[in-house]
Amino acid sequence: MLAAMPSTPALSTDRDDSGAGAPAAGPVRERGDACPGALRLHAADDGALARVRLPGGLLTDRQAAVLARCAEELGDGHLDLTSRGNVQLRGLPAGCGGDLARELRAAGLLPSDRHDRIRNVVASPLCGLDGRHPDSGSGPDGDLPAAGSPSPDVQAWVRELDGLLCADDGPADLTGLSGRFLFGLDDGRGDIVALRPDVTLIASDGRAGLYFGTSGPGLRVLARDAPRAAVLAAAAFLAALESGGATAWRVRELPPGRRPTTALLADRLTAAGIAYTPLPDLRLPAGDPAGPGLVTGPDGLCALSVTAPLGRLTAAQWRLVTDVAAGEGAREIRVTPWRGLVVPGLTQAKAPGLLASLADAGFVTSTASAWHGAGACAGRPGCAKSRADVRADAAAALGRRRSAGLLPVYWSGCERRCGHPGGRWVDVLATGDGYEVTERDGTWSGPARRVTSAGPEGPADAVAAARSGARTRTTIQQ
Repeated sequence: MLAAMPSTPALSTDRDDSGAGAPAAGPVRERGDACPGALRLHAADDGALARVRLPGGLLTDRQAAVLARCAEELGDGHLDLTSRGNVQLRGLPAGCGGDLARELRAAGLLPSDRHDRIRNVVASPLCGLDGRHPDSGSGPDGDLPAAGSPSPDVQAWVRELDGLLCADDGPADLTGLSGRFLFGLDDGRGDIVALRPDVTLIASDGRAGLYFGTSGPGLRVLARDAPRAAVLAAAAFLAALESGGATAWRVRELPPGRRPTTALLADRLTAAGIAYTPLPDLRLPAGDPAGPGLVTGPDGLCALSVTAPLGRLTAAQWRLVTDVAAGEGAREIRVTPWRGLVVPGLTQAKAPGLLASLADAGFVTSTASAWHGAGACAGRPGCAKSRADVRADAAAALGRRRSAGLLPVYWSGCERRCGHPGGRWVDVLATGDGYEVTERDGTWSGPARRVTSAGPEGPADAVAAARSGARTRTTIQQ
């Protein structure tokens, strides 16, 4: 039985045996992807940009301190959180790549130069912190799991998977993966499923469901074999690319007939000595992301969950969280795919006061805030393609509201919409003389409302109305 997850709508999909949950044909890729990394920097209008990959969003307090120092001494003094739980440094001067790489290597943030850009792993950030346990239903053979069988720890999976990705003698050479290929490790609540990974692991008592994308069929493996099985699934994707002569970056970009299948993956698992049981053909329900606030967990401990306004923090704000983790917590920080930070290991007596101090420092600490669920791309002046300073315009619009909308909202400077959320969301697209406000969910869009930036409210009213979720589906996206 699959791990129990919230009863939110399942992701739409054109399914085949790959389970990729994708349209029948993806874009034609005529070049390699240009995703930046810690070694391959991106040249932006405000300087070079480095993306530091944090598998599972996991950081020690010492590593977090190194990132703050790099942001101040090498960059523009800010840290941007990404939609995959990574950190970006902007405003880097030309020629600083060597200095940055040395700092990251010394802190354990760049364990392998060859594998830097394939370390794309997201994991349920609240796993083990809120007392939630994966489904305790039937196992892969229809038998109940043994009494007291441990719940899989997806953070432990992250560490093992990252080690396998970086190993020169691992189960498979995955250096051919693009920088956009995504591994998703879900503890059963569905939050990571909603991000539509390419290879998905879903925890259950002592076991894991393994899928391509976000639908079945899948394979059930023992929890101890889950990271190795995920690597072999990615290897099956690379084999499908090679056999079909395709240049796709992600599983769902392949036509259904060319995607890797669970039958071929089963052969790879057997050859590696990994036992499995088939899982049914189904769509995986998507759950809600981790929101800001106090997280009450077992053993009398709490965690703090906060969000970076529009995904950006100053080095000073970042250090406040680092100091809380080092002085009051478990010396650990988890960066979430929703541009937030989770600090575990706090006492119930101190946690509320610490959360209040972070709110005073400008963090989003409540789902009632208008800033909750709001994001924006870099915009001007950092991006030459942007038609507006979308971050300033978004801040002005959000500052006029006291409560959050039902839907997330994302401000984009051009049609690329870099970093936009998945699921149902409000798209605020710069047009040059204002914005176009549209509700989207990836397969459909509502009517577009064009507004100018002039006037005291600008696009604020249109955005607030769209975030209410009152609009209905009217236009199918082709």
